[in-house]
Amino acid sequence: MIRLSLLSLLLSATTAFAYPVTVKSCDREVTFDAAPTRAISNDVNLTEMMLVLGLRDTMVGYTGISGWKTLDEEMRAGVAELPELSAKYPTKEVLAGAEPDFFFAGWNYGMKVGGEVTPETLEPLGIQTYELTESCIHIGPKAKSSMDDMYADILNLGRIFGVEATAEDLVAGWKAQLAEVTAGVDRSSPLRVFVYDSGEEAPFTAGAYAMPTALIEAAGGVNIMNDLEKSWGEIGWEPVVERNPEVIVIVNYGDVTAEQKIAFMKDNPAFTNIDAVKNDRFVVLEYVEATPGPRNIKAVEKLVAGFWGQ
Repeated sequence: MIRLSLLSLLLSATTAFAYPVTVKSCDREVTFDAAPTRAISNDVNLTEMMLVLGLRDTMVGYTGISGWKTLDEEMRAGVAELPELSAKYPTKEVLAGAEPDFFFAGWNYGMKVGGEVTPETLEPLGIQTYELTESCIHIGPKAKSSMDDMYADILNLGRIFGVEATAEDLVAGWKAQLAEVTAGVDRSSPLRVFVYDSGEEAPFTAGAYAMPTALIEAAGGVNIMNDLEKSWGEIGWEPVVERNPEVIVIVNYGDVTAEQKIAFMKDNPAFTNIDAVKNDRFVVLEYVEATPGPRNIKAVEKLVAGFWGQ
């Protein structure tokens, strides 16, 4: 018993010495004196980052998933017994009512610039916020999307919650898996790829700063809209037709299914001469695969198969 008590004391001391920890969140340095115990995450991909790190028991709820119908069977199991506090973006009142000490969100992932819910508005409520790295372009310098963005978020969450070893193991595994998946990719002549998220009158698509651009490049393609100085944005159909994608990536979520989006493009005479349409080359990514999160490696694997038939 004495030895066990001594071991417990040593472990407690080691844990105590791990804090405070400071991580970079967009343009801020955020310091945590202890691991959060009442966390909330917004959106399906951010919630999955929490779950893959084994942080389910530190959470008091999540927001922003069912409003876009992105909760698949795997995620339903992961968040079972956790309440969804808001179907879409949460209000400050909703968050305060759950009495959290941590909010994992991003700009246009639960927070809006100048909106009611921001790190600054939540701080007086005792809620510390960590911002999704991909979303930082909305408030700071523009940077092209990268797989490293997702890795950075996992590693930072690992430090915040005291599960750094788990985070490091996950990232190392993903990097090895990505290298294996892309080992045979021919990068000498990248395929022209268009990301079709939604919209019929005008398409909503991924620009230079959105995760699909990084996923497409990892798989040996090039986003035809990588000169769009946004993460996601609405464009006209003219540049899509002019740039003639060889493959179209469909983002599947919401009320309009991937099959309906593909049918729309196939049935529209304006798209008859697009190579991807002529050759029936569509790759479907689920929303949770196309946004930063643990399923990004699976997304690259799907793209490699769709691009090169591997």
